[in-house]
Amino acid sequence: MTDPAWIETVSEADADDELGELYARVREPVSEQLDHVLMAHSLHPAGLRAHFDLYTAVMRATAGLRGADREMIALVVSQLNACHY
Repeated sequence: MTDPAWIETVSEADADDELGELYARVREPVSEQLDHVLMAHSLHPAGLRAHFDLYTAVMRATAGLRGADREMIALVVSQLNACHY
């Protein structure tokens, strides 16, 4: 799949040790793919780490909603905003 973002990113092949470790950490566990929205932070690894930590806190660590419900809300909001991420 090609990267639809116009933002310059660092590929997995070109990632240094720090970014490579981050890529391994943020990789989607089922498909093992990297989300483009996360790769958009690849020029600033601290930003990537912060983005993923926030995502994890919101999507996986919040009580009261099932994970599937959180994903559905995110999908609907993304579609309403015409966001392909």
